[in-house]
Amino acid sequence: MGKLFVISAPSGAGKSSLIQSILKNFDNVELSISATTRSPREGEIEGQHYFFVTEEEFNSLKDNNAFIESAFVHNYQYGTLQKYIDDRLKKGINIICDIDVQGFKLIQKARVDHISIFIIPPSIKELEKRLLKRGLDSENVIGTRLKNAKEELKYADEFDYRVLNDNFDQAYEEIVNIIINGKLPKNEDKINSKILKDILS
Repeated sequence: MGKLFVISAPSGAGKSSLIQSILKNFDNVELSISATTRSPREGEIEGQHYFFVTEEEFNSLKDNNAFIESAFVHNYQYGTLQKYIDDRLKKGINIICDIDVQGFKLIQKARVDHISIFIIPPSIKELEKRLLKRGLDSENVIGTRLKNAKEELKYADEFDYRVLNDNFDQAYEEIVNIIINGKLPKNEDKINSKILKDILS
């Protein structure tokens, strides 16, 4: 039986890169596939990138409590299907759900069995440097992302584990230790919790 791992982080904390490295190196770990009401983009494949459904289909699934979480983003609906998760877990596959804090709270509320990991940056200043280095956003957007990050970090203590992404390789090893070995050394989590408190103080 596989396990469901919910991973969240502020924008720029390195979550996507860490997840992609894990998916690349472990055959029994997959990224959750969401259902969405938006149309496929060029190169996107049904059942591989998303499950593409109509508004009517999505709303019907929602009415029947088919999602463990769902959200309305940029005029489209997105959701994680309970049946899809259950089917993959029964096959012994570990599933990573890459999700924001809002989605995590919904999964908590749905009482779905999961293990949660929050990736924390070394500092807000470092987070700002990473966002600037990416060169994807305007100063206003970066300002909004940093403001949102401070709010998201307040929920980090509600997660089962906190992983500091100061050194990529070390953060990767810590997440692998949680997913593959089922634990993070207590001293690591204590250190990461202390760094989180320092960031929020």
